[in-house]
Amino acid sequence: NALLFAHVLTTERIPQAIAEQIIAWDMSAWQFLIVVNVLLLVAGAFMEPTGIILILAPILFPIATQLGIDPVHLGIIMVINLEIGMVTPPVGLNLFVTAGITNMSIGQVIKAAVPWLMLLLIYLVFITYVPIVTLWLPGLFG
Repeated sequence: NALLFAHVLTTERIPQAIAEQIIAWDMSAWQFLIVVNVLLLVAGAFMEPTGIILILAPILFPIATQLGIDPVHLGIIMVINLEIGMVTPPVGLNLFVTAGITNMSIGQVIKAAVPWLMLLLIYLVFITYVPIVTLWLPGLFG
């Protein structure tokens, strides 16, 4: 279903419309990162990461580089957002896998995952606005 949804989004040019709107808003880098985080968190709740990356990365990358955001930093932000999506209902695949392995209900798994989800969201804010956390190691190796 997620791949079908990705196909519909692409054929209807919805990601391109989003990119045009973001450019029209004339945002600063930190405002753009807020929009990216919200966009990826919402998309991650309903689609698989592969489809989201294929649709949104080519759109977000040029805007981010135009605003001076490091491509490695953007990539890490995308991966963290999409991992959060994997533990967010309704599509959160990791929730269903965990429920199957532990023989718990989805409700029990969601309840147990909420504290970890909050920790991931705090981490997301931290890595989004303190880029040295994600860029010191790549910078060390050139």
